[in-house]
Amino acid sequence: MPHRAPTAVTDRRYKQFDVAPIHSLRRFRRCATAAQRFLRSPVSSQLTRVLSDIHFGDRASRVSRLAQLRPLFDGVAHLVLNGDTLDTRPGPRPAHTAECRRAVSEFFPREVATSTFLSGNHDADFTPLHHLDLAGGRVFTIHGDIFFDDIVPWSADAPLIGRRIAEELHALPAELRHDLNHRLAVFRRVAASIPQRHQSEKHSLKYLFRYLADTAWPPTRVWRILRAWQLTPQRAAELARRHRPAARFVVAGHTHRPGVWPTAQGVTLINTGSFCPPLGGTCVDLTDGQLVVRRIDFRRGEFRPGEIMATLKVSG
Repeated sequence: MPHRAPTAVTDRRYKQFDVAPIHSLRRFRRCATAAQRFLRSPVSSQLTRVLSDIHFGDRASRVSRLAQLRPLFDGVAHLVLNGDTLDTRPGPRPAHTAECRRAVSEFFPREVATSTFLSGNHDADFTPLHHLDLAGGRVFTIHGDIFFDDIVPWSADAPLIGRRIAEELHALPAELRHDLNHRLAVFRRVAASIPQRHQSEKHSLKYLFRYLADTAWPPTRVWRILRAWQLTPQRAAELARRHRPAARFVVAGHTHRPGVWPTAQGVTLINTGSFCPPLGGTCVDLTDGQLVVRRIDFRRGEFRPGEIMATLKVSG
């Protein structure tokens, strides 16, 4: 049987309704809002929502305040954050990174009954959980960087990353090199060692130049991105076939390209995109034996579930 990683969750359903006196109108409003959200979110509904690639703290992210995400939590019993929620890698502004880590650690468990953080290549050391099985193993949730032996084949860091991963895998006993958890541990160690580039730049103009240098130059990088997009569905299906043969769906992020792709192997890849332009993102809802993929709209400074892109039956 395939190995099932434990599901670590944080449950703070009742903590937000403490009985200490309310000393300010602001706190009263905050408690009232939380109470309304609780009443709209009965546990029996068991709505699980998957988001990814928020990239909080990165100037490229449209999320400047975590509070902008609150409309995405209405009715949600379990929120899964599928990697790259923030950037915890070494950077030029360690105080900024520490503040983002603190804010994310406190915000989501306070706002949602149950939240599960999964790691990505930008937040490799934020959580020990790297993947999650849902719907009795029929839905496999993973960030998706493991689809590529160099994590980000379009990045200037790809040669260095690929070399380090190959070295670490070679150091493992042969029988462990293709074990999913051991491979992910290698990927996470290597990802955590790669410094941030443009992500923490404070100056707008400098950020723009560094962003373009890191993502759009040389022109061959565009081809690498398109090639990665083309390969991703097949790589996801191969990963499921090898490590999660019971899975019918793989929910991933990483490439920032939202969409739904059935494959010849009978596995459907759902990519949630990101909270960064230009393509935006989606949320994946699991409830009542089906997956619903919805666009995420940005309206009046907040993110909200938008139109339904696909409804997919999980069982049967």
